[in-house]
Amino acid sequence: MAVCGDPDNRHGIVLAKNEAAKRYGIVTAETVWQAKKKCPNLVIVPPHYDRYEDFYQRINAIYCEYTDRVEPFSIDESWLDVTGSCLLFGDGKTIADTLRHRIKEEIGLTISVGVSFNKTLAKMGSDYRKPDATTVFSKENYQSILYPMPVSNLIFAGRSATETLARMGIRTIGDLASSDRACVVSALGKLGGQLHDYACGYDPTPVRLFTDKRDIKSCGNGTTFPHDISTAEQLHNGLLYLVEPVAARLRSHGLRCKTLHITVKFPSLKTVTHQRTLSHPTSVTAELYEGALLALHDCWKEGVPVRSLTVTASKLCEEEEPEQINLFDTEDDKHDKRLTIDTTVDELRNRFGKQAVKRLAILHQENGHPHEK
Repeated sequence: MAVCGDPDNRHGIVLAKNEAAKRYGIVTAETVWQAKKKCPNLVIVPPHYDRYEDFYQRINAIYCEYTDRVEPFSIDESWLDVTGSCLLFGDGKTIADTLRHRIKEEIGLTISVGVSFNKTLAKMGSDYRKPDATTVFSKENYQSILYPMPVSNLIFAGRSATETLARMGIRTIGDLASSDRACVVSALGKLGGQLHDYACGYDPTPVRLFTDKRDIKSCGNGTTFPHDISTAEQLHNGLLYLVEPVAARLRSHGLRCKTLHITVKFPSLKTVTHQRTLSHPTSVTAELYEGALLALHDCWKEGVPVRSLTVTASKLCEEEEPEQINLFDTEDDKHDKRLTIDTTVDELRNRFGKQAVKRLAILHQENGHPHEK
């Protein structure tokens, strides 16, 4: 079984798979037809994000009964620091086994838990044995278990980093741990130092409080179009459709964006990314859209078919951070008016639903009508 996007709308990639599917070599992010080629009888089900969010809330509520240091890593993973809870609930392995039993009995899901002396090794322990298992990586045993593993098993060791390390003769976690850290940093930058530390069992990062405000590094939105689009009008409307929720999320978190990234994927699956620094930090939809348009036309020519499009806002700053005031107030007035419109639309959508207010260009596109100026 695999959870996949909708192939009819060309979102047909594997989002998650069960253990039986893994044994056929099915991997996350491959296309449905590739997965079906490996396993013709693969059962495909659509994602249900509302249910995932419900399980996320219920499971983390149980975690918080054992410690206030619960840091979600994704919708189905969390770190727990139980250092201060052991006198009440037992050692790490005991708490892990208790959580596995409770979540299975109360929620009906199995979880796999890694227990270790830092976040990186605990995460790797949770991946080591599945399903429904507890793995303990201690200071005494982690090297004998992890060092023979491929370096790609390390958290954040992606394909590009793994390939770079392989060219340096570093193929296992043990190879990385025994390598010269300065050489790895020279090849991979800050990530190289981080991966070297992880391989050596060093990760001083604390587990955050569950109530802590999460640092948002970027905010993005992307889509694969139902069919390839190639006209400026289609791309512009698609871009507006993507930018609007990005801007709304920035405003909801009290953030502004300094840099926009545009990622264009063509029918050949070739991907081009371009970024553009804005003249001033903003969360105004129209200003982000204008910047995104410039970035789009830096990496796309009209008439060239596009398969998918992604917009990402990065280099975020708080709204209260100071910025240079314009000596000529016409632009500032225009910015203020646009922001007032945006916040009014936000309030209407929060009160009456996301479909309560729509831009005319997007409405025409959804209804199959030409865009009216």
